[in-house]
Amino acid sequence: MSAGKQKNSEQQAIDQIRASNQKLDARTMANNLIDGDRNALSQAITLVESTNAKHEILSREIINLCLPHSGKSVRIGITGVPGVGKSSFIDVFGSYLIGLEKKVDVFAIDPSSPISGGSILGDKTRMDKLAANDKAFIRPSPSSQTLGGVARKTRETILLCEAAGYDTIIVETVGVGQSETTVHGMTDFFLLLMLAGAGDQLQGIKRGIMEMCDAMLITKADGDNATKAMRAKSEYFSALHLFPAKNSGWTPRVEVVSAQEEIGIQQAWQIITDYEVWMKQRGLFDANRNAQDIHWMHETIKENLVSKFYNDMSILKKIEDIETAVRSGSLSPFEAARQLLEKAK
Repeated sequence: MSAGKQKNSEQQAIDQIRASNQKLDARTMANNLIDGDRNALSQAITLVESTNAKHEILSREIINLCLPHSGKSVRIGITGVPGVGKSSFIDVFGSYLIGLEKKVDVFAIDPSSPISGGSILGDKTRMDKLAANDKAFIRPSPSSQTLGGVARKTRETILLCEAAGYDTIIVETVGVGQSETTVHGMTDFFLLLMLAGAGDQLQGIKRGIMEMCDAMLITKADGDNATKAMRAKSEYFSALHLFPAKNSGWTPRVEVVSAQEEIGIQQAWQIITDYEVWMKQRGLFDANRNAQDIHWMHETIKENLVSKFYNDMSILKKIEDIETAVRSGSLSPFEAARQLLEKAK
């Protein structure tokens, strides 16, 4: 399927969901999705992302029906500063995995403008090889200003894609802000892409992100940059060993890659498969996922409590007066919060 056809398919799914006379049955949609129907998957994801109350109820039913068929994948988080070559790497890497008979799903998360709410980077399906392959499913999605730039419903969407038979899930973060921490909390393997010869070797990447990574790839290791990439590989390998050891006992690895010349792609996948074996042999793979499930349960509770609070009409009627009092200095923000929370009881 070409990139244009895939985009048209996505739009058709959205149009169908929005049609007022569209009758949607959760069980039928779930069964079709599990059978590998891409249109059913697109429709289900659209329902999950929708803020319509009826769609939310229907999406919950679909997720519950799909849940027993999910979980059979490896979830890979990929981050790096803008310009490091994430999309180019994913395009070549995903195509390589399809050659290994894998089914690849990619979540390309765009940051949303804090002013307009629109996507800053626009359509990030700059993955021509993957977009043209029926065994790949690319879902660009604006973050809607949620924590870390990760789409609000990415977690649930991963479950749907797994139920649809996708055994390799890639979540691409924008590489700016707190998105790395959020993606780390919903994936099995966290991959950090870095550039060589770009001035400051840390390139704005926080130490905490380097500590989170399970592997680091030095990108664009071709042409005149190949020697710099190899030198950077040695430097980063030494730097990673200065960080505290991971509880799993896994030692992060460093490799060089070139999407242009398809160098290091096989080695990158080997690192991920070695990591999966390492974690499963020690009973840590499922334990990590279970801990993530509990974390996201609590995060969902917080999100729903906040939503309920700000949609309470009695709160909305009082909040403007409270804000005016805080702005004038006649009421502390702490007392203002207490009064509003009392109102919500």
